[in-house]
Amino acid sequence: MSLESLKNRLPDYARDLKLNLGSLATEPGLTEQQRAGTFVASALAAREPSTIRAILAEYGPQLSPEALTAAKAAAAIMGMNNIYYRFVHLMGEGGGENQYKTLPAKLRMNVIGKPGVEKADFELWSLAVSAVKGCGMCLVAHEHELRKAGMTAEQVQQAVRIAAVVHAVAVTLDGEAAMGEALAEAAE
Repeated sequence: MSLESLKNRLPDYARDLKLNLGSLATEPGLTEQQRAGTFVASALAAREPSTIRAILAEYGPQLSPEALTAAKAAAAIMGMNNIYYRFVHLMGEGGGENQYKTLPAKLRMNVIGKPGVEKADFELWSLAVSAVKGCGMCLVAHEHELRKAGMTAEQVQQAVRIAAVVHAVAVTLDGEAAMGEALAEAAE
């Protein structure tokens, strides 16, 4: 499955997603590796099988084996970190003492220190996954590292826009599949 076939699977009401998917695929601002890795990590975070297949078919060949592994590692490690750090963050929202901020996470995160690609690329992919997963604490931390590494606000925004569109595509296709199943069950 290709990006074009993925766009063709989207219903008419999701025309904006089709257009955004196409424009983000060619928009300058990120390197080819940064863009491809952002698409891959975002698709994995969105968890919808046909979206993952199409994005991997389109962008996997644009990545070296090391970069593809790093994009997958960003999705994996942030799948864990986004849950843990969102918990830590939310526990402080009540205004009381947040004892969890002072406790060590005790979670292995070695891949963050040695991702196999440039640190900024890995941070970008981690930021995209954190946007999909909704972890504010992780978004702030990764955006800070990206800005420190010299990335512009526009580059950071582009990665989040990719994450947003890929997630919306996955949600739409997942919803369409569920509605199709519901209609089939109702017809029985």
